[in-house]
Amino acid sequence: AGMLARVSVLPSASCLFDEPVQIRVAGLQPQQAVTLRASLLDESGELFQSHALYRAGSSGELDLSRSPALGGSYLGVEPMGLLWALQSKTPYKRLAKRNVLTPFCVDLEVYEGHGDMSRLLGKCTNERWFLGEGVKRISVREGRLRATLFLPPGPGPFPGLIDLYGSGGGLIEYRASLLASRGFVTLALAYMSFEDIPAMPEILELSYFEEAVNFLRKQQQVKDTGIGVLGLSKGGDLALSVATFLPGIKAAVSISGSSFNSFVPLKGDGFTIPVHPYDLGRMKISDESGIVDFSDVLDDHMDPATWDCRIPVERSLAKFLFLCGLDDKNWKSDLYCRDAAQRLQQHGRHVEFYSYSGAGHLLEPPYLPLCKVSIHRVLGMLVQWGGQWREHAKAQEDAWRRIQAFFWQHL
Repeated sequence: AGMLARVSVLPSASCLFDEPVQIRVAGLQPQQAVTLRASLLDESGELFQSHALYRAGSSGELDLSRSPALGGSYLGVEPMGLLWALQSKTPYKRLAKRNVLTPFCVDLEVYEGHGDMSRLLGKCTNERWFLGEGVKRISVREGRLRATLFLPPGPGPFPGLIDLYGSGGGLIEYRASLLASRGFVTLALAYMSFEDIPAMPEILELSYFEEAVNFLRKQQQVKDTGIGVLGLSKGGDLALSVATFLPGIKAAVSISGSSFNSFVPLKGDGFTIPVHPYDLGRMKISDESGIVDFSDVLDDHMDPATWDCRIPVERSLAKFLFLCGLDDKNWKSDLYCRDAAQRLQQHGRHVEFYSYSGAGHLLEPPYLPLCKVSIHRVLGMLVQWGGQWREHAKAQEDAWRRIQAFFWQHL
């Protein structure tokens, strides 16, 4: 359509969501000033956009892995900046994939100049998938289980993982589907606020998670050397509990988790771990926006009065990896991860611990943009998550590599 510039995404315009790509523009004037814009429409029709100002090289070419952004949503050489800097037009929306069978389509456009974006010079679309070629998605409603199983192509055997999200509940599949695309049999497991599971269960039963472990272990393609478990936020402390109280768990990853049982009592075989005490009177609400800061609601985890809520991770034979952001505004995850890591180290256990400066609570697969504030689906309040754009993006890339390497090593 009379386009003057060619925008290309290499190595291919279609890729997995967690893959970095090279964005290039050819056919510009030497030193030409241009604005690049990325747009993504999520499944509910929310528009996410980012833009950056660039200047073409002497040959009229632009390569985002070499050319610095001179302004806009980010500065400097950021090959994937247009993706990680995506921001919702409506404030406080979180970008999350609901249906993993379809891609997110990112429209990349080049406009003339650093001003009004009235003249479009070229465009292309980057299709970013959450399900690799040949990965099977199987809905699981067996016994009490509310889950989705993802199977990599081929006979395997593959390492098996259970994937747990946080207290917002629901059945979240996009991280599990990406992990399956990377060679893990992954079971995304719902445990709150989904179908017949109440939004705020009075109690969570360890036997439910045991059912999930047993279901995964009996899958033909799963290696019989042990299962891994991965959790974010509330899912993080559940991952620790699963690794501590259930047999056959070899490796556990807690992202922005805690070292104690939070928010819902956990019932095991002949014992119940109570909820770590908290006081909602300590939540801080900013007047104008109504955003809630929960970081001070929990009682001091060093107070012996709270210790019956601790998860006795030191009893576990599993290997542990803790990841958290130092700018987590939801709760003191660095403190809580450090507590669990120290207890493990004192008992001579294998533990890895990484905390990322400038990263927030919601450490997601790479290139999902930072969400600083969003509605908590169960609480119905605007909750602060924290994080700085660039630091959070770098943390997500690093954490994703570490999670995969950790599971490959120990499973």
